Order: sequence, then structure tokens, then C-alpha cells
Amino acid sequence: MIITPNALKERAFQTVVKEYLTTINGYIEGTNQDYNRQYALDETHLFLFLEATQTKALEKLKDIYKGQYQQKILFRLDHELKRRGMVDVLRNGIKDYGVHLHLAYFQPPTSLNQDLMILVNQNRISVTEELVYKDEGRVDLVIFLNGLPVLAFELKNEFTGQDVDDAKHQWMYDRSGNDTLFRFKERVIACFAMDTNEVFMTTRLNGTKTFFLPFNKGDNNGKGNPIVDGKLKTHYVWEDVLSRDSLLEILDKFVYLKVDEEENEEGKIITKETLVFPRYHQRDAVKKVLSHAKAWGAGHSYLIQHSAGSGKTNTISWLSHRLSTLHNDANESVFDCAIVVTDRKVLDKQLQKAVYQLEHKAGMVAKIEGDSAQLADSLNKGAKIIITTIQKFPFILDKLGTLKNKSFAIIIDEAHSSTSGKNMAALTTSLTLEEAQKLDEEAEEIEADTEEKIIAEITRVGKQSNISFFAFTATPKGSTLKMFGTHDKPFHLYSMKQAIEEKFILDVLKNYVSYKTYFRIAKKIEEDPEFESAKATKAISRFVSLHPHNIDQKTEIIIEHFRKVTQKKLGGQAKAMVVTASRLHAVRYKLSFDKYIKQKGYTDMKALVAFSGTVKDGGNEFSETHMNGFSETQLPKKFDSDEYQVLLVAEKYQTGFDQPKLHTMFVDKKLKNLKAVQTLQRLNRIYPGKEDTFILDFVNDPEDILKSFLPYYEDAVLEGDVEPNELYSIQQELENYLILRDEEIEKFVEIIYKEKLDKRDTELSNNYIDLAVKRYSALLEEEQRDFVSKARKFINIYMFILQITPFVDVELHKLFVFLRYFLKKVALKASGKINLEDKIVLEYYSIKKKSEGSITLNENREDYKVSISVSGGGLNEPPPKDPLTAILERLNTKNGTEFSEHEKLSLQQLVEIAKEDQTLSTQAQNNPYDDFILGFRKSFIEYVVEGYEKNQEFYGKVLEDDVFRGQLEDDMGQYVYEILNKK
Repeated sequence: MIITPNALKERAFQTVVKEYLTTINGYIEGTNQDYNRQYALDETHLFLFLEATQTKALEKLKDIYKGQYQQKILFRLDHELKRRGMVDVLRNGIKDYGVHLHLAYFQPPTSLNQDLMILVNQNRISVTEELVYKDEGRVDLVIFLNGLPVLAFELKNEFTGQDVDDAKHQWMYDRSGNDTLFRFKERVIACFAMDTNEVFMTTRLNGTKTFFLPFNKGDNNGKGNPIVDGKLKTHYVWEDVLSRDSLLEILDKFVYLKVDEEENEEGKIITKETLVFPRYHQRDAVKKVLSHAKAWGAGHSYLIQHSAGSGKTNTISWLSHRLSTLHNDANESVFDCAIVVTDRKVLDKQLQKAVYQLEHKAGMVAKIEGDSAQLADSLNKGAKIIITTIQKFPFILDKLGTLKNKSFAIIIDEAHSSTSGKNMAALTTSLTLEEAQKLDEEAEEIEADTEEKIIAEITRVGKQSNISFFAFTATPKGSTLKMFGTHDKPFHLYSMKQAIEEKFILDVLKNYVSYKTYFRIAKKIEEDPEFESAKATKAISRFVSLHPHNIDQKTEIIIEHFRKVTQKKLGGQAKAMVVTASRLHAVRYKLSFDKYIKQKGYTDMKALVAFSGTVKDGGNEFSETHMNGFSETQLPKKFDSDEYQVLLVAEKYQTGFDQPKLHTMFVDKKLKNLKAVQTLQRLNRIYPGKEDTFILDFVNDPEDILKSFLPYYEDAVLEGDVEPNELYSIQQELENYLILRDEEIEKFVEIIYKEKLDKRDTELSNNYIDLAVKRYSALLEEEQRDFVSKARKFINIYMFILQITPFVDVELHKLFVFLRYFLKKVALKASGKINLEDKIVLEYYSIKKKSEGSITLNENREDYKVSISVSGGGLNEPPPKDPLTAILERLNTKNGTEFSEHEKLSLQQLVEIAKEDQTLSTQAQNNPYDDFILGFRKSFIEYVVEGYEKNQEFYGKVLEDDVFRGQLEDDMGQYVYEILNKK
């Protein structure tokens, strides 16, 4: 089917997609008449599937339920979807009165079971266009598997003036995760935003906090999708991903519920659930590897070069599971076992959980921590996936070499240990800093990393015809490419460039500054009359030159920069790392940090140190544990807490350390080649509110750093030196276009900095931007491009300089804020709303509400904070809400209901019934809340039944909806407990 621009104008984009699915992919076209709104299920196709595939089971339920059997099955299915989730129900079905109902059939690993193959072909995959899921609520396309909704699509066509950003906006603002169709885990598994160029998806609707993952193939190792002659750029979604076999494979072998357990600061275990849907590059890598291995068997090598932050852990989980069950066309196992070599405990736990969800069999995954006897035992017991460490790799290779009658898939996780330097000898004699640095550099050169050790072992035993290797790395060395690559190239690539452009990781070179540049800019700002002088610069700009080993001097620069700049990032959660030249340097830095912080009386920052072994200095011996005051294993968790802000490292934590709050790095160590990339990439993880990173390098040449990055990011760029006064030149050039008006900028910024915006504020803020956009639209196309280019340059330089020193120029700041929103309208074609959730509040400024209606500089404050005032604003707090009203509002927000003050009488009625319960009253007065709520839950349903006749709509919802009832029990239990406890 060739789609031309003219054809696309004549037919809606969604019709193009729907017609391909129904005419080529064999989908059934669903209708709104088939859809049951109450249960968010396609009732018609559900029962057609059950009748066609499970007649006997259905007959048993008909005998039990008579004419109500369909309603009873729907009720039971709804209950299990709420309890277990869509993925588990699809894979394992449901039981009703001892009768097992399958909700889907999936492809077996072999074609030997012909009966099952027939059932797989009887799955009913349907697509409904313009599905009305509630009054005034519709969605472009919803895909159902046997009546159960699995995927939903919001489509936009650029020819109509809207794009993928408008689709994402619609998901965030016009749809709710409380709607039954979109409830997390319970119904639709993934929601897609798609236009003819790009695709994004999410597995959880969460209002403005909804996080969309890119689902693009990549173009020239960057973002987006390539042009394919005669097709739309996103054709692969409906032609490939949504083919019948592919969709069933994704639902059966890829999608799973990831459960993480984290201990909070109070010591309580917090469970976090994430529904994992494969990104395009993850599924593509697994499919291509499987296809090659199935065709060619064991004895081959594959290098999967996937950027940091690209989800390698999930890809390894999927690949290991699939390889362990892979059969060729003759229905023979390709591999007897998959062996994963890693040093990451997180992979061990996640792999076991993921495989269990996908296979629902215990014992498939074994961990080898002993000798070759344990390996042999695990193989004899039928373990299909074995996890081991790099330390055990040599004897595993030797053992496998003796098992020539079996084939093995060895998956190598790059997983550079986060605590390197274990083999470094203790510094038992006092050395100078120069001597210590040289000694540690030599030890670092000798110590081979994970990749080198693995390559050495494979070289020792030679490649075996019964073993295939699958190596994962973000930054392969030349030796790695030679050993595992295909003609010295990766078998599959998801580049650092694509990850950065898709905003999945941050570009750490964007704000990389040598000390020479750092000093020059800070000095320029302090001395230049163009800028309003800021006291914050004085702590750094007085250092004309740095002595290589003047640690006290560098300590002052680092701490003052952190407190003036970094500390304001991420809502005060930002962290910094100091990379030191040796373990002795790290010890001296820690002593210097503690001394300086104490002298200054700072109470808002503390530093930790990380180094191996013991260090002797001036007759004293130091260790990491001694200097920090707790064990080595506790360091990552302690550093994540609010208590510590800076981590001083010597070799440790430079690789494999994943701390998303890490924003700033101070480099006081010579870095080159792969080590430079791995070290600086510690900053690249995304985190809510993290827009940028910052590196201040005391010793390296920026050109050397750039050369180190180029092999992994083909067009890496260092911003280099900048001229602060260029901001004023660009400001003048922008004003010459007569687009910007001072009065509009002033009023717009005033609104943006309001603490709470009403409907009128949103309208006015849009209006001020729209007026500028209208004037911009009158320019010639070449002038428009030039204006946007200059506006972007202004924003980049402004943000770059603010990373170095929080200078203050109110006019520049207001222009910066205005241009950020202006570009959202003209460059990204955003829909009519400005996302005011994303306020550009620079961390260097405190926003104060006053009544004068002016913007002033507060000069008596230590760090010159801007105070933006709004006329007419008051400081009166809104009166507290009645508790029962608050409970109703919470229920409505979570469940999409519209119960009003009328239902407050029902809640009050429940309270009165509960107050009369003497047993409950006694429990409240003699037990903590956690014990009380258990008794309250047992009695709650009785209170509801007692009040049912007086308000059937409200109480009917409580009786029928387990989720709604659970929320109400929690809220009401707390309220009743407080009342009874006061008696």
C-alpha cells in the first residue's frame, strides 16, 4: 500500500492505519456497539472467542449461571483484571467456579502441538476506530485481543497542522488514568502517540507527569525515522509491530510487570510497579539475534552496542529467556542453556522475576556462586538460565569445553563494577601527592577491566563451535569489536547520539568547562559594568591560577560553586562528584572539605569519600569506612539520601555507578579515551527536573575529551569558550526584528511566576505569546529561521553562563523565560495551551509574592536573589476543607467519578453507624491505627449494606468496585479512628 501526500490529505491518517490492519494484517473491525463501557471490554468479540475455542468450559458455566452466564463471566473477569492485571490474565486465564477460561493462546516454541497451533489462529484481534469509552470521551484507535483492550493510539497528521506533541498533550490533559479503559495494569497496556514521522508510548497515564518513551527506529544513528520510498516514516508500527504474530509475541514474551522494592528513610519497604513494554530498539535487537541464531545455530558472536540508559537490563532479560527456549525449524533446541555473566546483583533479582512472569515456572533461573560441580548440578536439574560472575567465567568456559554434546549461549553484561580498584595495594608508606598519583596511575593501567578479562579468557580457550557469545556494551573497545563484532562492527546499535537526541540520556559535553574558561567568564562578569555584579562570583574569580596540588584552593572553588549553583538544581536534591587523581588525593580532599565546611559554618552540605584499601599520610592511616563512619556497602544508599551532597572518588564509582541525581562533576584527574567517556557519563541519567549537567575540569584539555567521545558519538560537540557580552549583542539583534515587546514580556513573566494560575492567567499568558508569534509569522521564511536560531543561541549561552556563576541581570532573565515559551509555540507547534506546569523558575532566584506589582533586586541578600512580585496577591491561606468533602474529592480524582456534596450525607451516615459500634470504639481507643484499620475493614461492608437503601448509586459503587471500596476504607478508617480515638 503506497501512501502519497495527496492520498493522506484525502483520508484521515487513522483510516490509513486501520485499513492496513483490517485488510493486510487480518484484524477484525470492531464497533462501539460491541464495547461494554462499564467493564471497558469488547463484549461481542470476547464471547465469540470463548464460544469458538472453549465450548465445553462455557457450557459448564451456562449450567451454573443459566441466563446470567455472560454477566457473571464479565464480573469475574473484571475482578481478576483488577486483582492480577491484564498481562497475567492474558497469559494465564481465569477460573470461575472451578472452570478454567483461557483469554488468549500464544505461539509455542515448537510446531509439534498442532491443536495449540489451531487455537492460536483463532485469537480474535480487533481494532475499533473512534472508540467512545465514556460520555464526551473518545480515542482514535483501540486494539483488542479477544475483547480485552491491549493498545490505544492517538494519531496526528501534520497535514492538518498537528503532530506527535499534540498527541502526547492529548493523552496528558484530556485522558485520565482513572478511566477504566486506561487504568494502570488493569486494561490498556500501552498508549501510543503517533504522527507520520515519530512515535512515543507510555504504559501509565499520570496527567502532566506522564512519561513517554520514544518508539522510533532512529535515523542515521540519531532520533526519528528514516525516509522509506512510497511509505510514511512510521509505517513500521502498523506493518511490522502490529502484525498478528508480532503483537502476540510482544504480549506473550516481552511485556511484564517490574516490581522494585526500595527502603525509604524511615526503613519502610516501598513497592514500585512499572509495566514494561519493549522500546523499538530492544525488540528489534532481540528479534534479529533470535532470527540469526535460529538459522545458523551455535558458534557465533554478537555485539549489541546499546547506549547507557537504553534499558540493557530488560534487553538481557528478554534475550536470555528467548535463547533458552529457542528452537530451529526442525523443532530442535538451538541452545541447552543460556549463561549470563554479570557483576550486578540487580540483574540477578530482576532476571529471576522477569523470567518467572514470562514463563510462570520456578527453577528456570539458577545462580552459580560455587565451583564447576554446582554448574553441572544446575545443568542436570534443567536450569535453562544460569547467572554467574566474571570471577567464575574462566572455570565455566573450561567446564563448557568438556560438554561438546550441548550448546550454550553466553550473554556478557558490560556491568563495569561500581567499586573498581579492588586490586590496588594499600599505601602503607607516606608519599607525596605526585608519587601517589603516579603509583595509582600505574596500578590502574595494570588492572584489566571486565571486557579485557573476558576477551583474554576466550582467547585462552579459543572459540568453541558449541558456544555463542552475546556481548552487551555502550562503549566497546577496539578489542571488543574484533572479538564479538560482525566485520568489526556491532551486530545491533542504539547509539549514544540517538539516546541523547531522544532525550533518554543527557549530553554531558553540553556544559563542559575547563578551569581556564571557567575563571575567564567569572572574572569577566565580575569586572564588566554591563553586568550587575554578583557576590557569588567573588569566591571563584580571585584565583588567577591554580597550583596542580593546591587541594585547599580547589576545595574552596568546588564548595562555593556547589552552594551557589549546583545546590539549587533538582529542587535542592542535586549531587556532585569530585574525581581525584589518587587515593591520597581523595583523603586530602575529604580532610580539606570537612575543615572548610566547619570553618564556614555550613550546615547544608556534607561530603563522602570512596577509595580502596588503606592510605598512610603523615603518620596516620585512613580508610573509606573510617572517614565516612559506616560500611562500604552502605555508601550508595547514604549518598542518595538528603544528608550527603558530594562524593569524592579515587577510581571507585567512576564506572557502573548509577545515581540519577548526579548533576555536577569536578575533574581533578587526567582522563583519556574510554575512561574519560565512562567517567563523565556518570552524569547522563535523566531525573525529574534535570535539564542539564555541568563539568568543571581542572586538568584535562577539552580537545582530548572531545577525541575520547567521538568514537561513541560521531558528532560530539564541546561548547568551548563563550563571551558573556554576546548575550547583549543577540538581545539587540532579536529586538531589531520588532517581534518582542517589553510590556508583553513583563506581563508574561509576571504571570509565569505566580504560585497559582487561574483560567484567566492561562488565557493571558497564551495571548502575550500569540501576539509575538503573529508578528513572527509575518516575517519571510529566511528571517523566521534566523530569529529562531538566534533565540536558541541566546538561551544556550544564558544557561551555560548560569552554570558557571549565578550573575544577575533581570532583563536578560525575563527575555530568557519569554523565549523559552515562544519557541515552544513556533518551533514545536505545540497546541493552544502553554504547559504552565513546566515553569521556568531558575534556581538562583527566589520568587516572592508581594502587593506592589514590581520586579526588584534584593541587594541585601547574600546571593542577590530576584524577587518577582505580582499585584493584588494576598497571603491568606484557603480555609481547610471539611474532611468528608476532601475524601469525596480524592475518590473522584482517582476514579473519574462525579459524586458531590449530596454523597457527603452518605459518608456522614457511615461515620454515624461506625460511631455506634462499641467494639470498634474500644479498638480505636486501645490500639494504634495500623491494628484498628484491620477491624474496621472487616466491619466496613456491614456499614455499607446498612446504608445501601438510602443511596443506591453511591453504595452500589462501593459494593461493586473493589478498588473504589479499598480507597474509601482507607480514607474513612483514618477519619473514624481520629473521631473515636478522641473520645
